Amino acid sequence: MGAGDGRTEAIMREIASLRAQRDELDSRIRFFEFQLRAGGAAPTTLPPSLSTKLDAMGVHAAAAGGGLSPDMVRRYSRHLLLPDFGVQGQRRLSRSSVLVVGAGGLGSAVALYLAACGVGSLGIADGENVELSNLHGQIIHVEAYVGQPKVKSAASACRAINSSIKVFEHHLKLKSKNALDVVRQYDIIVDATSSPASRYMLNDCCVLLQKPLISGSTIGLEGQLTVYNHNGSPCYRCLFPNPAACQSGSDNGILGVVPGVIGCLQALEAIKVATRIGEPLRGRMIHFDALSSRFKTVKKIHQRSSTCMVCGDHPNLTKDELMMFDYDSFAESSNSSKPAPSLNPLPSNAQITCREYKRLLDSGRPHLLLDVRPVHHFQIASIANSVNIPLHELREKLPRLRDALSEVAGVSRGRHRPLYFICQRGDDSQVAVHILRENGFPYASDVIGGLESWAREVDPGFPVYW
Repeated sequence: MGAGDGRTEAIMREIASLRAQRDELDSRIRFFEFQLRAGGAAPTTLPPSLSTKLDAMGVHAAAAGGGLSPDMVRRYSRHLLLPDFGVQGQRRLSRSSVLVVGAGGLGSAVALYLAACGVGSLGIADGENVELSNLHGQIIHVEAYVGQPKVKSAASACRAINSSIKVFEHHLKLKSKNALDVVRQYDIIVDATSSPASRYMLNDCCVLLQKPLISGSTIGLEGQLTVYNHNGSPCYRCLFPNPAACQSGSDNGILGVVPGVIGCLQALEAIKVATRIGEPLRGRMIHFDALSSRFKTVKKIHQRSSTCMVCGDHPNLTKDELMMFDYDSFAESSNSSKPAPSLNPLPSNAQITCREYKRLLDSGRPHLLLDVRPVHHFQIASIANSVNIPLHELREKLPRLRDALSEVAGVSRGRHRPLYFICQRGDDSQVAVHILRENGFPYASDVIGGLESWAREVDPGFPVYW
């Protein structure tokens, strides 16, 4: 990269930073303008004794906007016209506080709608920064905030859509040591995270602090939603006492709109809980299949478990114990029931570094590079002239592979190994080498570290998609 390119990049970063500061200032200006417009509440003109008598008769004296400011009446008029929601629902919502944990795909939809609908106080907790790969589904973020904290980006978007609410930024990853202090500040907690460890931790915090938990999750093209620990409903541990039953979507693809759908429903459930209208999804769970556009409601999920370690008849998790609990290790224990097959270490002459393979590639010596990732991964990005055979198809294609290698082996005349395997991180490629060595292919080699190392050590321009 030349000096000119570096200067251009620095200028673009400065422009993005200034735009973000401008957005923040505009948001603060709108907030103070709103305060000026709202003014003070009109004093009551009825004697207290008459107000009491009227209330006893079921007759309510008029207050300006039903207790709402003129600006609130204008802003939320469509809410106020709903008989089942009305002024009382809006007033309850404006007095409530909600913590959204996670400012990703789920959290984007939740936070934006809660802000727009007028929740009184909105907390956003996330420890990550905005990345370009987030923007396809995390619609609360914009390009100007790439590289900056997600909570800063999300808070700016929420203030821009509604300057009258309070937005609090928690730029941190909630862990057992700090989660209780953050969670106890809010009435309702929304789990918009993607890891089992976070789900268990938030669940335990909510049970110990007696907070309802609006839980949503997505994986691939599916999503689900329920409300835990609300008016006698079970907690997350009641349904999933063993983390082996849980899935994490962190290593899977996701269609951007799917978490948006579930996030909107999470916002709806949070509003229902805050305003005490309708029937929240306690004791029930919604499953969403994006491919068929079908919703399925499980009308009766597990009851609260009497043996649950946090909400059962004899709970054995205290607040002090929670602060010392290792949730990451607990969640990782899910792998203990399905141990990965152990492989003998490959000999040094059956492995090659990415840099060594690059030198081989540049030398022009005949060889074959087999990429054992799934087909849809191979179609995203691959090394030029590599051949794709997914790992699960390798054994059945060994006979044809042997024929294909005969020509390469003849040209190389034993001077180097003509067959190399690569995958994303270097795990499946080692399995592939073992399979070939077991079937009479002693000259196969593994490219250590896979494409992640290739992008990091050899080709920084390689399209990174993980």
